[in-house]
Amino acid sequence: MSNELRGVLTALTTPFKQDESLDVETLRQIVDRSIDAGVDGVVAAGSTGEVGALSSEERLLLIETVINQANGRVPVIANTGATSTAEAIRLSQAAETLGADVLMLVTPYYEPLTLEETVTYIKDVANSVKIPVMLYNIPAVTGVNLDPATVRALAEDVENIRYIKDSSANWEQALQLIHHHSDVIGTFIGWDVYLYSALVEGAAGVMAGTANVVPAEIVDVSRRIAGGDLQGALEQWKKVYPVIDALLSVPFIPAVKAGLTLQGLPAGSPRRPTADLASEDLARVKQALSALYQTVG
Repeated sequence: MSNELRGVLTALTTPFKQDESLDVETLRQIVDRSIDAGVDGVVAAGSTGEVGALSSEERLLLIETVINQANGRVPVIANTGATSTAEAIRLSQAAETLGADVLMLVTPYYEPLTLEETVTYIKDVANSVKIPVMLYNIPAVTGVNLDPATVRALAEDVENIRYIKDSSANWEQALQLIHHHSDVIGTFIGWDVYLYSALVEGAAGVMAGTANVVPAEIVDVSRRIAGGDLQGALEQWKKVYPVIDALLSVPFIPAVKAGLTLQGLPAGSPRRPTADLASEDLARVKQALSALYQTVG
């Protein structure tokens, strides 16, 4: 199997203004920050992007803005999954028309489906478009796990199902996808603390919300691994890991926004009811970033 999509994908945060409307200008800066740091793709309207708090119209505005700002420099992956098949098809076809390179298809959430219902939903939506589709396995949110055998069957049955983002945090399952099924599907690991391990094991790539905050450092790790410099990659990973750990050890969405703000790119607050970081959590993120830049400086 030949995978066009590889490497580090930034799961973009969604900045809001004080009135909670989309901050399009800051979003453009965030897109540029990741691309300038060398990431291999950007993801619009994912979990880090607070997709559950966005209207359908906002999702399409977000996707359109990211596509226009990327301007062909890197692929744009658009999350177009929804709680109904009809809405997912509408969003997917609209994103395809806007110029998305890949569609990421989260499965319906809130009311857990059976695996059979989930598979039917995936096939119906994937068959409604022509561009590549990335499955999004996040069972903590959807209540349904896309196991490796099911993933393989989907990839073999539906031609444009090309990738999977696995956010199950199940390392054994991730390894099975990487080692047993890479001939039919490219696996992107969506659990940031596994970033180094996943790339060394041969994953097609990683999708990281923390790449909003430390994109250049994550890209450096990825490129060293791709070039066979595993020792150098491990040394760089040990430097950046404390930041990733700090961001994941506190509420993640506000942590990413706080990390950007601490570096001079105010990303605003999360959309309510999600709150900003508590002062002690903010201090933890700030300390980790300070330690990183003292190390690399």
